[in-house]
Amino acid sequence: MEYRTLGQTGIQVSTQCLGAMMFGLWGNRDHDDCVSVIHAALDAGVNFIDTADVYSNGESEEIVGKALVGRRDDVVLATKVHGNMNSDGGTDPNRQGNSRRWIRMEVENSLRRLKTDWIDLYQIHRPDPTLDVDETLGVLTDLVREGKVRAIGSSTFPAEQIVEAQWVAERRGRERFRCEQPPYSILARGIERAVLPTCTRYGMGVIVWSPLNGGWLSGKYRRGQAWPEGSRGAMGLFSDPEKQHNQRKFDAVEQLEKVAADAGLSMTHLAIAWSLEHPAVTSTIIGPKTMAQLTDLLAADGVHLDAEVLDRIDEIVAPGATLVGRDDGYEPPELVPAARRRS
Repeated sequence: MEYRTLGQTGIQVSTQCLGAMMFGLWGNRDHDDCVSVIHAALDAGVNFIDTADVYSNGESEEIVGKALVGRRDDVVLATKVHGNMNSDGGTDPNRQGNSRRWIRMEVENSLRRLKTDWIDLYQIHRPDPTLDVDETLGVLTDLVREGKVRAIGSSTFPAEQIVEAQWVAERRGRERFRCEQPPYSILARGIERAVLPTCTRYGMGVIVWSPLNGGWLSGKYRRGQAWPEGSRGAMGLFSDPEKQHNQRKFDAVEQLEKVAADAGLSMTHLAIAWSLEHPAVTSTIIGPKTMAQLTDLLAADGVHLDAEVLDRIDEIVAPGATLVGRDDGYEPPELVPAARRRS
C-alpha cells in the first residue's frame, strides 16, 4: 500500500481510505461481517478510516469502534459532525449544525461510539450558513488543545469558504483546517476549477469521496435497465434511469468502458486510479459494503494511468466539468428561491 502525507500534518495515510458509510442501516446490517471487512482492510495495509456521526445515525461509528478494539493505535481515524442527529422522530433543531454547543456535545458522543479517547481527524461535514465560521473554529481549537482531536478538516466546502476559514484561523489565532474532503470522480470534476488549487495553496490534504460516483463507474448501471437491487439507485438516491441527465452519464460510461478495456483494467480500477492521479489528492475513499467489494477495490492499489489514458478520459469528460450538478455534493443556500427573489 502506498502512503502519502496528509497536508502539512506529518501524518502518513494510505492512498486508499476505508469509508464506513455503508456499515450499518444504510448498507450492511451484519456488524460481525462489517468488522471482518474493516480487519481485512487493515491487514492489507490500509491505515486510514473515515466515518461520520450521521452515517446510520451513529451505527457506523459504533461498528468502527468495535473493529478497532486492540488496534486503535495503528489507525488514523477520521469522523465528521454537522448532520441532523435527531432520532425516533425528534425535532430538536440544535442536534445538528456547526455551533459550539452542538460540536461540544456531539464530539463526546462520537468518542463514546468509537470507543476511543481521541479522534485523529475531526471534520465539519458541510458548511453552516447560520453562523460565523469562527464559532466553529473556536470550539475545534479547544478540542485540539484538550487532546480530544489531533487535526481538523472540512468536507464539501466551496473554495471561497475554505479561504475564509483559513483567513479567520490566521487572524484570530485558531487551529486551521488541515484537509478538505470533496466529491471527485471522472464524472464529477468540478473541484478541479477552484477547490483543489485552493487546497494546494494552503497546504491542505485532500481526501476525495465517491470516486465511483455512487456506483456509476463500477459498471453496474446499464442503459435501458432498472436500477439493480440493493444499489444506490434502487434505494432512491438517483432519479429515474430515463432522465436526460442520467443519459449523459450512460454516454460517458460506455465510452469509459472502452478506455478501461484498452488499458487492460476494470472500470473500478480505472476510476480509483484516476482519482489519485491529481497532484493535490492525498487519498481516495473506498466504501465497500461486502468483503467481495473490498477485495476488488484493494486490487486497484498500485495502478497508475499513463498520459494517453488520461488524455482519452479528458476527451470524454472535460477537466473541471461535472455531468450532473448535484454530484458536486453541496448546493449553496443562495440558490434557493427565497435567496434569489424580492418578496
